[in-house]
Amino acid sequence: MLLLVVPLLLFLLITWQVLADGPLLDLDERLSDALVRPDRASELLADLGDVEVAVPVLALALAVTAWRLRATGMDRWWLPPAAGAAAMILVPVLVAPLKAWTDRPGTPAVPPATGYYPSGHTATAMVAYGAATLLLLPLLGSPAVRRGLVALCGLLVLGASYGLVRRGYHWPLDVVGSWCLSMILLHALSVVAARYGQVARQHEE
Repeated sequence: MLLLVVPLLLFLLITWQVLADGPLLDLDERLSDALVRPDRASELLADLGDVEVAVPVLALALAVTAWRLRATGMDRWWLPPAAGAAAMILVPVLVAPLKAWTDRPGTPAVPPATGYYPSGHTATAMVAYGAATLLLLPLLGSPAVRRGLVALCGLLVLGASYGLVRRGYHWPLDVVGSWCLSMILLHALSVVAARYGQVARQHEE
């Protein structure tokens, strides 16, 4: 329950601060000033949150999960991959209205515009790589491989997040807000993935 409540409360707090131009935004802007150093490396890291990069990774995981679960003969084998796809579809459905509502200006490193909160690239990276990880984990038998997959997922999400802030594409709070929103989506997916992963292992045994 804490994995759901804490991100939700933090997301509501950050969103309120963005709407009210609260004191957290002063700290956010100072932190951004200290971190922004646009370069090629930050550009490449930020690209990890592009739809063209992250979504194909998730699509591959959806296909592998569907194939493995169907091979077990399990009823409703399609549910976990469908839940993973739904989580990804919900990213633009949720993020686009929030961007329009909060209407937050961008950093000095980008052309004048609004609609930067929450970060769509961060949410895309976290949900795509996170969902892929959650779907594949129950299907992996080796603890070492599972730890490696989790570590890789964390590196990809943190890399994209750091690149977006370092390049100046987003304020730090834009990224943190997307983390919180993504955790809510991934929590729901984790319940489905864990349940069906256990059933799949039982069928294979």
